[in-house]
Amino acid sequence: MNHDLLNAALDAAARGWHVFPLRPGTKRPALHGEHSCPRIGPCADGHRKWEQRATTDPDRIRATWSHGPFNVGIATGPSRLLVVDLDVPKDKGSSDAPDGAATFGALCERAGHPVPATYRTRTASGGTHLYFNAPTGIRLTNTAGTVGELVDTRAWGGYVVAAGSITPAGPYEALCGPVAASLPGWLLSILQPAPRAPQAPSVAITAQSSRYADVALTAETRNVATAQPGSREAALFRAARALGRFVAWSDLPRHVVEQALQGAGEAAGLSASECRSTLRSALNWSITHNQTRRNTA
Repeated sequence: MNHDLLNAALDAAARGWHVFPLRPGTKRPALHGEHSCPRIGPCADGHRKWEQRATTDPDRIRATWSHGPFNVGIATGPSRLLVVDLDVPKDKGSSDAPDGAATFGALCERAGHPVPATYRTRTASGGTHLYFNAPTGIRLTNTAGTVGELVDTRAWGGYVVAAGSITPAGPYEALCGPVAASLPGWLLSILQPAPRAPQAPSVAITAQSSRYADVALTAETRNVATAQPGSREAALFRAARALGRFVAWSDLPRHVVEQALQGAGEAAGLSASECRSTLRSALNWSITHNQTRRNTA
């Protein structure tokens, strides 16, 4: 038994975080897969994956880590955590490439807030994990690039390697912030799925859909133009995602949406480049994910 790793698992569990074993020296789960499941013990009623088997029970943790020097995985979903993964560029020789921490810092500045003081760890690659308590009643999932370049998140369906774990690339170390802070509202507004249009009867006709699109464009443009400092970029992001579906359904031309929201964002105080970057990523995502029409009349 490696007592340091056992203590790392127990420390995480004491914080209410659900842990499970990772293979020694790696980031891969040490639990069996579905194809090799013996259907006994925890899996007697069917195969249970690592997210289902993660635990805060000290006795189960001691029993597991008595079998080997397992690294420690934290299942973020059951732990009610949203962990922001600030990565470093793969090409470390490129000194002018911003890392995830710089990108996240810029997003915080645009939102009008400092980088949150919260529990954080340094990863083996030199990146940073920021731990936040996820809000109740909202089921957030993993994201990759949604927040920004080299800024990913882990929630339901994901896990992170806990402080105290060791890999050939280096250790995972706790840096500061003894307690996980609440997820900032501006970040939640980016991570929440784009709002869907109200459901309507299947008899909706094209003219009705076009009128609805025009009303939505007017409303979203007004929301962006009147957004207050600290919420302007999030408002622009939400508006672009909401209107992108109308572009996908051919109810609104893309250039019309871009021109309207670009003007509204600049009127609210965002720079032209900030507006273009936010609009491009949000519209691309929304158009890709809204190829099938939903009734909106």
